[in-house]
Amino acid sequence: MEFLGLELATLLQVIGVDLILSGDNAIVIALAARNVPAEQRKKAIFWGTFGAIVLRLIIAAIIVWLLKIPLISSIGGILLIRIAYNLLAGKDKEHKDGGNTAASAVRTIIIADAVMSLDNVLALAGVAHDFVPILIGILISIPIIIWGSQIILSAMEKFPIIIYAGAGLLAYTAGEMIVRDRKIDIFLHSLAPNLAQTIHVGLPIALVIAVVGIGYYKRKNK
Repeated sequence: MEFLGLELATLLQVIGVDLILSGDNAIVIALAARNVPAEQRKKAIFWGTFGAIVLRLIIAAIIVWLLKIPLISSIGGILLIRIAYNLLAGKDKEHKDGGNTAASAVRTIIIADAVMSLDNVLALAGVAHDFVPILIGILISIPIIIWGSQIILSAMEKFPIIIYAGAGLLAYTAGEMIVRDRKIDIFLHSLAPNLAQTIHVGLPIALVIAVVGIGYYKRKNK
């Protein structure tokens, strides 16, 4: 009974952590799907979430191997900066009549989720120490992510400022991924020990200002 209780406690922890971390994934889905024609949105959200979850499970299974790749977290952070900017400012062709396609939204959702899942899976692994609880926690969180993204989409249509807040959150996450990378952290402390903590705090904030500011300028000019 004690063993079952321990397993249940671990599973509840995993579900809780995954639901908390899924908030930014729901924002990615909402941002990616907002320009998709209304009749295709549900399809884009479903397939984007499905592909992202499959990829997240693969990442969970090979996370130990992935962590051996030098600068993997900082590379993911740089990719996420580009995604955050594109979701906010967009490309010219994405603002023509017809908006984004479902396929482009699905692709963006999967790539962004894969990048952000590096941190998510690490947090889950720290709680679960096993693949099965991670699998169950991720599967349980799927309907929450889909439901949450649809609510955020509705809110974006009424309050466009949420689009900027979402892009800012992704930019901040990207900055944290870069400064928390072990090799980057060692480099910063060796280069400027007294400034390392300032950079840790300042870089994510600077990226938020840059992405939101440049994105706002681009959108205004369109």
